Amino acid sequence: MRIAIVDDIASERTLLHTRLEQQLVKRGVHADLTEFENGESFLKAAKERPFAVLFLDIYMDGANGVEIARELRKSDPDCLLIFTTTSTDHALEGFKVRALHYLVKPYSEKDISDLIDEILSRIPVSGKYIDIKVNGSNIQVPFRSIIYAEHFSHMIHVHTSKAGELVTRQSFEAFHALLKMDPRFYQCNRGIVINLEHAVDFDGTVFVMDNGNQIPVSQKLVKSARETFMEFLFQKGH
Repeated sequence: MRIAIVDDIASERTLLHTRLEQQLVKRGVHADLTEFENGESFLKAAKERPFAVLFLDIYMDGANGVEIARELRKSDPDCLLIFTTTSTDHALEGFKVRALHYLVKPYSEKDISDLIDEILSRIPVSGKYIDIKVNGSNIQVPFRSIIYAEHFSHMIHVHTSKAGELVTRQSFEAFHALLKMDPRFYQCNRGIVINLEHAVDFDGTVFVMDNGNQIPVSQKLVKSARETFMEFLFQKGH
């Protein structure tokens, strides 16, 4: 996920960069954050490779944030736009360029935390990653490649479609917390979470995954599992 921060005040860029990074790390989300001191340099970079999220200051020397946003929307209708500002006076202009949010300075840690949750709920699923440590190295695992994960002997065994089985030392609660905001993931048993995107069938007792593995479902969750799977398939078809 590529995130741009546009602000003509270096200290404001640094502060926002630091706070965003802290919240993303807490959620195990990898992002490339790039700072720009003016809108013109941002637009040039965005034409070469689009950004998923833009934090854009409204009051800047040269072209202001609203003008930059109008220019951006000519070529990129999908970038999530957040205006950073000391005032919401430009709410009408923000509506016209489809701004997601106004982050009013000075903002709190909770403001950033809530905003990150909102952003992650809107980012296309293809852009989400989880960072795990395997044999001392940090590995970025795309959510879409996780088939299922199971916890035993203080280790998480992450079964993936790309890299096979990855083993990391982590509590199941901490690992699951990074996934549970994503509707693809369902905890079907104690210490087991599956990616419904990789489930090809549910026979009432087990999920059959596309790698051939059968994942048992807790008896008390059978009804919930069936309903969740049906709802997921329904949403996927629309």
